[in-house]
Amino acid sequence: MKKDYSSIFASLFILVILGLIYFTMMPHRTSDKTESLSEFSTKRALVQVEAISKQPHFVGSENHQVVADYLIKELRHLGLQTSIQEGFTLSDWGNLVKSKNILARIKGNSSSKALLLLSHYDSAPHSFSHGASDDASGVATILESVRAFLHTKKRHKNDIIILFSDAEELGLNGAALFVTQHPWAKNVGLVLNFEARGSSGPSYMVMETNNGNAGLVKEFASAKATFPVSNSLMYSIYKTLPNDTDLTVFREQGNIQGYNFAFIDDHFNYHTAQDDINHLNTNTLTHQGTYLMPLLNYFSNANLSSTQATADDVYFTIPYTFISYPFSWVLPMVVIALALFIFLLFLGRAKRILSFREIARGFIPFLGSIIITGLITFFGWKALLKAYPQYNDLLNGFTYNGHAYIAAFVLLAIAICFAFYQHFSAKKVTMNHYVAPLLIWIIINGFIAFSLQGAGFLIIPVYFALFSFGIFIVTQRSNKTLNLICSIPALLIIAPFIQMFPVGLGLKVLFGSAILTVLTFALLLPVFGAFAKKGRWFAVFFILAIGFFAKAHYSSGYEFGKAKSNSLLYVYNTDTNKARWMTYDTNLDSWTKSYLGEKLKEATAMEDTPLFSKYNSKFTYQADAPIKVLEKPTVEFLEDRIIGNQRYLKIRISPKRKVNRYDIFANEKMTIHNFKANGASTLGQKGSKYQRNGKKILSYYVVDNLPLEMQFSFDSETPLDMGLMESSFDLLTNPLFSMKKRENWMMPTPFILNDAVVIKEKIKPTPVVVLIKPVVTPTKNYIKKEPLIIPTDSLIVPKI
Repeated sequence: MKKDYSSIFASLFILVILGLIYFTMMPHRTSDKTESLSEFSTKRALVQVEAISKQPHFVGSENHQVVADYLIKELRHLGLQTSIQEGFTLSDWGNLVKSKNILARIKGNSSSKALLLLSHYDSAPHSFSHGASDDASGVATILESVRAFLHTKKRHKNDIIILFSDAEELGLNGAALFVTQHPWAKNVGLVLNFEARGSSGPSYMVMETNNGNAGLVKEFASAKATFPVSNSLMYSIYKTLPNDTDLTVFREQGNIQGYNFAFIDDHFNYHTAQDDINHLNTNTLTHQGTYLMPLLNYFSNANLSSTQATADDVYFTIPYTFISYPFSWVLPMVVIALALFIFLLFLGRAKRILSFREIARGFIPFLGSIIITGLITFFGWKALLKAYPQYNDLLNGFTYNGHAYIAAFVLLAIAICFAFYQHFSAKKVTMNHYVAPLLIWIIINGFIAFSLQGAGFLIIPVYFALFSFGIFIVTQRSNKTLNLICSIPALLIIAPFIQMFPVGLGLKVLFGSAILTVLTFALLLPVFGAFAKKGRWFAVFFILAIGFFAKAHYSSGYEFGKAKSNSLLYVYNTDTNKARWMTYDTNLDSWTKSYLGEKLKEATAMEDTPLFSKYNSKFTYQADAPIKVLEKPTVEFLEDRIIGNQRYLKIRISPKRKVNRYDIFANEKMTIHNFKANGASTLGQKGSKYQRNGKKILSYYVVDNLPLEMQFSFDSETPLDMGLMESSFDLLTNPLFSMKKRENWMMPTPFILNDAVVIKEKIKPTPVVVLIKPVVTPTKNYIKKEPLIIPTDSLIVPKI
């Protein structure tokens, strides 16, 4: 008997297509065109990244000013006149900061609207992040692209504004300052924003617009970026994440639209001490350059008003190609697919090719694969979190061995599919059993047509599947070559999401990737169903899955470059005269245990002042700490008066030591009106009532040790019940403390207040001490008692 190698050939063909997808998503040869000054050079851009990310440079740090000065010098070196914009903004996150934006402008010949190139230059606070990826990579991409653009000396119509925004990491404050207060903002027609939420992988383009995206889609296609990676589903997903970018402020506050370009892989480095130049992938940096160079050349001469539209387009990318069509096509495409499906179904039944009994039986392996795969992956990941508790240390939800787990569960899903189709299907009834996945895919697209039109492109692989199915109905035989060709759209369009979902949303959605793998397998059933020995293929994929699980286990620990995050704060409460060590960690290591001890005590000291955290982290453990002599802030009531039923306060809080942050809290029963902090009101404030979540009033990130001045009113019948936390980010370097250095496989936890010395106290009118001073009156023979008011000292002295 002649051996059939078609299944091996089909597997190799699919592997080649998947490899092509990966290879063409981003450049894999780093541009090193140091001799061609008119082109983007990754090598030159890396020089900029290295200079910017030498040290952490969060707002308020000494290095923040060093980086600002460097960027001003580099812009002037390009021959550009620079300007600085400074001012306070209070974001709708409740974060107050004085931002320093760095600006330059390249004049065009006949500009009506300006093109704005945007990236932020501050690094994340609290975690010793060097900010190489986030966002020195974006700043360097702009500097190098503008250098190359200027070198060509090409004439262009539109003005080009360069904005290196400040305080993005604190609440998009620098962008808000520009949009709401800078005169140039009214002239901006389009924004190109370069960002990062990881340190490697392809850069994804995500549009931001208040209106229709059709104009943005058309113009992006015309710019002809070399390696476009995007689809209209991305922004729908992006909007559900706890992430915004500077471009969000432009859209919300200025109705200015644009494009985000951001890479998200190796998410575990995001906002950590590992965000340095050694972890930034050079091909990823090159990918950012392949976007900006053609877009800069195109939009510097385009009519930027043409990006405005009211209609929406579906869009997606396949290798080297950007495809789009109107939202209005989505529902008709589903209806046509359904009509074609029903026609083929009845034609096949009339020709006695299809059997309703076999069609019904086809639901068993299909639904069985989905249910079992979904349950195993969902509960399997939960079991892994129990078996490897250290995975909970990484707040972003993607472990260092995350890609191994993606591969393991995807391979396991394929193995389960082969097992089910081995037991419940056979070669001769493959096309009968193909009806079930076709029907489910059409139903899914029907749901998309009414509620998630951005994913409307998922109907395209269904059309190719229907074509394959129709050829079988007409010819009464399955063409293996045709089936392989018809499988390509499913691989090109659907397969990237299998990896993208857990990378972007965390490994908690691995079950979604596994289910999507089953759905893709079923859509390719004419190919896989023709495999003669499905049991052997089950064994192959099962063994491969076990291999990746073993690989994940082998790399489940911590090491230098793949560090464990931990947290520690010193908190002194002036009202109780008690000091405590505090941590957010659930799994304590040797470093944190050296302060918190072996017998852990649950944290209760901060329950009345809950701090905001991106991932809702809460304090877990506390321990008594030695009391240190710290200079507490001066609290002055500059105004305290009652008019009608409102009490009006103006409070100034001035630091007496070098500090970085104030957190202000108030009892939720205090309804606050007309709130201003350092002269700034909340962005988009509507009405007089100050909107807040819970007890938090604001977080003030201190620059140059400037005081915090708040003015507001509240019901005079409501007691004043406010508190403050004053934090300095110097726990490990403060001379009052003898702190152990972290081991090289440890790093500060990001997204939370960390490595800080904190003073906590109630806000109340400046206390006074009243003494009785005897006064002798010459005209009368008695002693008059006159009160002598002595303010208390601002120095914290431990009580004995």
